[in-house]
Amino acid sequence: MNDDTIAAIATAPGEGAISIIRISGKKAFAVAGEIFSGNVGSYASHTAHLGKIFSKAGSLIDEVLLLVMHEGRSYTGEESVEIMCHGGSFVTQKVLARVLEAGARAAGPGEFSLRAFKNNRIDLAQAEAVQELIAAKNELALQAASDQLQGRLSILVKDLQQRLTDITAIIEAWVDYPEEGLEFASREELLEMLVATKEAMVKLANTFHDGVLFNRGSTLCLLGAPNVGKSSLMNALLDQERAIVTNIPGTTRDTLHEELLIEGMPFRLFDTAGIRETEEIIEKEGILRTRKAADSSDLVLILLDITRPLSSDEENLLLTYPDALIIWNKVDLPHSDPQIPGIKISAKCKTGLTTLKREIVDRIWKNRLPDKDQITLTKERHFSSLNEAIDGVDSVIQGFKNNVSPEFLAFDLRQSLRSLSSIIGTNVTEDILGAIFAKFCVGK
Repeated sequence: MNDDTIAAIATAPGEGAISIIRISGKKAFAVAGEIFSGNVGSYASHTAHLGKIFSKAGSLIDEVLLLVMHEGRSYTGEESVEIMCHGGSFVTQKVLARVLEAGARAAGPGEFSLRAFKNNRIDLAQAEAVQELIAAKNELALQAASDQLQGRLSILVKDLQQRLTDITAIIEAWVDYPEEGLEFASREELLEMLVATKEAMVKLANTFHDGVLFNRGSTLCLLGAPNVGKSSLMNALLDQERAIVTNIPGTTRDTLHEELLIEGMPFRLFDTAGIRETEEIIEKEGILRTRKAADSSDLVLILLDITRPLSSDEENLLLTYPDALIIWNKVDLPHSDPQIPGIKISAKCKTGLTTLKREIVDRIWKNRLPDKDQITLTKERHFSSLNEAIDGVDSVIQGFKNNVSPEFLAFDLRQSLRSLSSIIGTNVTEDILGAIFAKFCVGK
């Protein structure tokens, strides 16, 4: 199937100014030449040409711009052609149908990127970064995906591989030539090298927490008694009237949620039913859902009314969620200083929100914002493979300390190297590749 010439629409579905049909394979120029008014095979690489696409019967389908990329100089590494036509759904499908009629095959999900990987244009980590770049919804996720696409993760993984390879070579020399008394490094020096390598691997693995936050974001659950201003605070944070606000306690009966960005970081904010003792069946169900949302959130925000004493329900709430962020609302009204420390705000006047947002970010990151130059793991697959490699290195370290035979140490090191190789794709099966690229867009 790698000898097939493939084609697909590379732009999003729907109507727009232009659409792009991508063609790649050994016969890409021949396919394009059959349907285009110009001599495609004579064009220099990376040149654009205005012309017309004709049906098999010779009628005009569209006037287009055609971009040519020669073998070895395209994304896939193959002959490639991109046809930029008018962006209507019907005309785009007509052009694609004509391309397929001329001898191309419809591409599968991610097949262009799969070919780029198999033709050594990118490694597997870079290929996965393509999809993450497309899916990025905030600056942090975009930066992490861009770093990975530029090969920064791959360079670090290859450095770790080289360290382990050097150590493995020395140990295997001991195994193969025990009578020679070879000692390119002492056991103490090798142990020191192994510990340093493990520390570098653990440091990389620890960035996965950040990577998850970049892509998934964090969930915030807003709790409090009825009428303390939860819906007003949600509206203030979103800067829009999302939740209904009234003076009637118990207005919010179900959990509402909205996406928001705080300092470039994605959050999902849940506004919940006010917690109080009630026999009203709908309100009881809302309170049950409130507790479920709180238990599954990354950070609970408890909103309190600074103008009145705590109720017994609120005291129980503070005991139930001792790690919650305490927020005192209604500071625009007469009040005394509360006994319990917390962030003071006025949701109505939108004061104190900057301090609140800063505290939310600090709590989520545990006062440890990621370094801008940090290489961040964002894929569960990479994290799992790296941990397997760490386990193997740790076994070798313990083996050194316990005088385990060198052949067993070499075996564990080879296992670690295989785990690292799977991150960048030098040791993966076709099944794994199929599962990875099946998640891609058809035209990518």
